[in-house]
Amino acid sequence: MTDNAMPDVGLDGASEFLRAAGLIPTLVTGTRVEGYVDLDERHHTPWGVVHGGVYATFVESAGSIGASAAVADRGQFAVGVHNATDFLRPSTGGRATVTAEPIQQGRTQQLWLVEVADDATGKTLARGQLRLQNVPLPS
Repeated sequence: MTDNAMPDVGLDGASEFLRAAGLIPTLVTGTRVEGYVDLDERHHTPWGVVHGGVYATFVESAGSIGASAAVADRGQFAVGVHNATDFLRPSTGGRATVTAEPIQQGRTQQLWLVEVADDATGKTLARGQLRLQNVPLPS
């Protein structure tokens, strides 16, 4: 990427790993990211519930997308340096909404809060904080 435009953050532009995770962003700004994922057996542990690493991936992805959008006009993007995700209740699948908002946005670092909620019940499945470092875009 040579200009300050955001890359394709949808599934079409994603790596194989992110395509498998399945997060579909529906709103991307420097102050809010919204999206959804249809969780199913592809996301399960051997015990039939969604793997916690899937939720940590959503925290990392949504926070990174929003934080990068916040600094794109400065020729930067944001990389996660600490991901603390709490898994609050098990799920066997269904649509989940992912919402991310900044807690703090500074010149060199940002802190984002991300929530993953079950659409059917409205209950939070996981919640995480992602600290990110703002770095120059690769040339």
